[in-house]
Amino acid sequence: MLARWRASFVILLAAAPAVVVLLGLAGAWLTPAGDTLQHQWRYLLPDAARNTLILVMTVALGAALLGTALAALVALYEFPGRAFFSWSLLLPLSIPGYVLAAVFAGSLDYSSPLYSWLREQFGWQWPSIRSLGGAALVLMLTLFPYVYLIARVAFESAAQRYLEAASLLGRTRRQATREVLLPLVLPAVLAATALVAMETLADFGVVAALNVDTLTTALYRAWYGMFSLVTAQQVAGLLVLAALLLLALEHRARSWVRVREASGPVLQRRPLPALTAALATLFASSILGISFAWPVMHLLSWASAHLTADLDARYWGYFVRSLMLAGLGALLIVSISTLFVYARRNAVGRIARVVAPFATAGYAIPGAVLAVGLFAPMTQALPWLQGTLFVLFVAYITRFFAVGHAPIAAGLARLPTALDESALLLGSRPLERWQHIHWPLLKGSVAAAFVLTFVDLMKELPITLLTRPFGFETLAIRVFELTSEGEWERAAVPALALVLAGLWPLKWLAGRMPHAT
Repeated sequence: MLARWRASFVILLAAAPAVVVLLGLAGAWLTPAGDTLQHQWRYLLPDAARNTLILVMTVALGAALLGTALAALVALYEFPGRAFFSWSLLLPLSIPGYVLAAVFAGSLDYSSPLYSWLREQFGWQWPSIRSLGGAALVLMLTLFPYVYLIARVAFESAAQRYLEAASLLGRTRRQATREVLLPLVLPAVLAATALVAMETLADFGVVAALNVDTLTTALYRAWYGMFSLVTAQQVAGLLVLAALLLLALEHRARSWVRVREASGPVLQRRPLPALTAALATLFASSILGISFAWPVMHLLSWASAHLTADLDARYWGYFVRSLMLAGLGALLIVSISTLFVYARRNAVGRIARVVAPFATAGYAIPGAVLAVGLFAPMTQALPWLQGTLFVLFVAYITRFFAVGHAPIAAGLARLPTALDESALLLGSRPLERWQHIHWPLLKGSVAAAFVLTFVDLMKELPITLLTRPFGFETLAIRVFELTSEGEWERAAVPALALVLAGLWPLKWLAGRMPHAT
């Protein structure tokens, strides 16, 4: 009974922050609308809501098509460079969206050297990158690896015997792929697309850098520009409603797709004809070049020009604070996630079972919403929390708990309960079972969870920006401040440090993927 009580307590504690946020936002809408909210409704929110809707739909569709196409190429066919692209197409995840936006704005803006030269020499002009279309392009190039990763694993896990059966029925390889494989991977693609849509909805750095008004910028303006926390909470409520709608649509879409799980031999890749293989290599190279190689080259060029003047003792502080926040945040998330999955493995009460999904629902709540929703009730109840990192870490845990939870839960689900029962019959204690049985089998899943949360926290901007103590700057905040002032080239130094910090863990993760070669 005591163990059951402890398990229920862990679950309730993990879900509490998300519940507090949702209740606080609901309560804010019971407050009469003030002049600030009326001003927002009249002049800002209609355009911001329309831009948010268009942005989410465009990025989700574009990332789904691009990520699925690249996943199908890498998983189903042989072409020059396939083994390299199999892992390198994950590298754009190491570039924060606001960094890519800074590179695009600094190199493709109307006043940039490239734009000026093309305009003077050939009369070429293109729409401004500081637009809704520019923000959609940047987010698409930043987020398509989510779809690529999940869709590629789904393609490679599909059974070869399905294609063989389709071949016996007279279907060509292309027809079998369209009629058999795509329905098999569609649930995975829908799940990844929903993740992209929620990331787009939560984005603040890209739209702020490219001067696009969305609900997240309206929230920031209400809090920092108009100094109205209640209005910020009310705007945040709109974002939460949109996030919950996305979750409902994703659940409904996946319920429409009913396919049998593939089993049997994995798919065998087919060599492409020479011309088609060259086009496949060109396509993958172009996407990787635009989303990773070209931005990194620009960052290196800009950083080399400003490294001597800008790199001073302050940057060691930015770097150390960024590593501290990401490392400690990832450690807390992984530790709590481990306790949580073990608590759910045990028998818990009805209330805990109902509340448990809220613990992982925080990923659907934008970071700016969490910052507002947690800062207000916690600092009002405990004013001494203002100026500390406590609210920041609580928001980190709430927002990224699902990222750390998923690998550990999947790893533990593969361990049969018979292992625990056998150890229990031999008289082992819980700590001994963890040390000698579970940890050796779960350490890979725990390490993957730590890497994913670390990379996400290094790039995280809105929570840190809105809840940090005064004067507590990180690399992400330094990039935001410089780009907000139009100092695109000077932002390259902290941006390059962020990219480098995310490269090695992503390379490690790519090397652990199944069928990586």
